[in-house]
Amino acid sequence: MLEKINLPYALNALEPFYSKQTLEIHYQTLYSAYVDNTNKTEEKLKQARKNNDFENIKCLEKELSYQGSGAILHELFFENLGPVTQSGPSTKLMHQISKDFGTFGMFKSQFTASSKAVEASGWNLLVWVPKWKKLQILQCEKHQNLTLWGCKLLLVLDMWEHSYFLQYKANRAEYVNAFWNIVNWNAVNGRFEEVV
Repeated sequence: MLEKINLPYALNALEPFYSKQTLEIHYQTLYSAYVDNTNKTEEKLKQARKNNDFENIKCLEKELSYQGSGAILHELFFENLGPVTQSGPSTKLMHQISKDFGTFGMFKSQFTASSKAVEASGWNLLVWVPKWKKLQILQCEKHQNLTLWGCKLLLVLDMWEHSYFLQYKANRAEYVNAFWNIVNWNAVNGRFEEVV
């Protein structure tokens, strides 16, 4: 059974860049629903196996992919946010960013532009691709579409309207720009250390 993670900071810790009200709804209502629905889908799959009844297997596996990916991405999103601190990519990650994007500024410009261009509901991701030994930026539709198999998630930005509309209304660009003030690079650096 999937357990809901605890936020590593208070609900108001990301203000003024991410409001307490937005975080509260995002974490307590929306993220909780993904965890609950993942568990419900897992239970239905368990029953299907027990009864050897796979009539709805396509629907159930699609639902598991959607709900489970939603839960995972939200956990990473909440963990790679933090109160404003003076932090940045580790020396190792900065070297890789420079190698793959030219400079940190070029990486930030691409990630920002890519985030603003996510179509409809989705995510923007910095990933490590082990097969290529390279960082890439990917857009993700919904929670599970447009992936690159084998990639490891490092930095994720939720671009669904629920993640910013209460505070930023339809101004996605302002939300993306504010995001850079609350990136918890320590979490991102730790993920990078685990996968390279």
